[in-house]
Amino acid sequence: MNTLFDKIWDKHVVQNVPDGPTQLYIDRLYCHEVTSPQAFAGMRERGLKCFRPDHIYCMPDHNTPTHDQDKPIEDPIGRTQVETLAKNAKDFGLRHFGMGQKDNGIIHVVGPEKGLSLPGMTIVCGDSHTSTHGAVGAVAFGIGTSEVEMVLASQCILQQKPKSMRINIEGKLGKGVTAKDVALYLMSQLTTSGATGYFVEYAGQVVRDMTMEGRLTLCNLSIEMGARGGFVAPDEKTFEYIKGREYAPKGADWDKAVAYWKTLKSGDDAVFDKELTFQAADIEPRVTYGTNPGMGIGITERIPTIDTIPSAGVESYKKSLQYMGFEAGQSLLGTPVDYVFLGACTNGRIEDFRAFASIVKGRRKADHVIAWLVPGSWLVDAQIRQEGIDKILTEAGFEIRQPGCSACLAMNDDKIPAGKLSVSTSNRNFEGRQGPGARTVLASPLVAAAAAVTGVITDPRTLMN
Repeated sequence: MNTLFDKIWDKHVVQNVPDGPTQLYIDRLYCHEVTSPQAFAGMRERGLKCFRPDHIYCMPDHNTPTHDQDKPIEDPIGRTQVETLAKNAKDFGLRHFGMGQKDNGIIHVVGPEKGLSLPGMTIVCGDSHTSTHGAVGAVAFGIGTSEVEMVLASQCILQQKPKSMRINIEGKLGKGVTAKDVALYLMSQLTTSGATGYFVEYAGQVVRDMTMEGRLTLCNLSIEMGARGGFVAPDEKTFEYIKGREYAPKGADWDKAVAYWKTLKSGDDAVFDKELTFQAADIEPRVTYGTNPGMGIGITERIPTIDTIPSAGVESYKKSLQYMGFEAGQSLLGTPVDYVFLGACTNGRIEDFRAFASIVKGRRKADHVIAWLVPGSWLVDAQIRQEGIDKILTEAGFEIRQPGCSACLAMNDDKIPAGKLSVSTSNRNFEGRQGPGARTVLASPLVAAAAAVTGVITDPRTLMN
């Protein structure tokens, strides 16, 4: 019996090239402003039109400022990229969710929440965190700029078929443990290359119990284990999430779609190239201590000592600790924090803001902490206000910024200054990722909120009722 990955992949094969890649049909192409300009330039040079323009959606997100979006972007490179995307979308007749429009935000937040990303689809974007869309039961993965051009021109892509892996997480998550902690735990166990060459299906009781927002976070971080992508088989929770969304099927089309989506699961006798099982009881709230997402510990644990590090990783371990200013065997609890960032395609959804607000309610932001709270879309921003979360945050001394990728990566105004320590809900903690010389500790919204109100890295469970 085929795996779910096989089912979706095989349904989209146009042709198999002998001793070569597969020509794969793509249902949805998302374009943002950073990885698409050269692709559109190549189309112009060859005098080509987009083959299926109604399957392509454009949205600026990386360079958009998170304040004063009604004014011109100050950074000339960022402004050029955003304006170029708008022009390319217009010239090629593509749907464009421009900056400041109600439909704008981070493409990996907006796609699922608008019902553009659907079960059984193949979805690509010139961005590694395209794997996020796998949470709805789609095969979604990042591609390079030349491949973006390929999809613009043909709605197909040439790809080697990855191997399949199933990761089961069994049991019930403990107090204060979120999908982000699950992902950070998996990365520490598999390392950042442990899933290289695989497409991961997440399964088990923990995944079944997760909200759709949690699954989106989990799938978002698949790439950080080296995987080509990650996804979750669609279930009733998926259908409930999608139903009624703007681009979701309606009426009889909905019934027909759900009937098909219910077939999208791996068979009981499906054989995976690799299968792993982990236990929820082993996972606590987590933080990273190094300069890749796999260098993480439980919040009550200590940084590993050099004798526990495999010889191949010793040099990067030493270099990471030196960059971060941490020591072997150190506990990170009580470490002073300069910046807190809530947002990104990893944790910029309404559930993340609810979690953050649950910790800060009735408390105050630490005076020395600079906090950037950035919704992943204007819809999330509207939900924050409808639910009164904005009032809780304002009373606690926080302000909500405008949607965008923000401090996930140093491509806009939201840069962490050199040497400063940031507790961030984003997806990467590489050297300079949040700004030249910035030091990043990856964490969940609960851990970020606890740091924001105490001013130091804090176990959020000590602040929970």
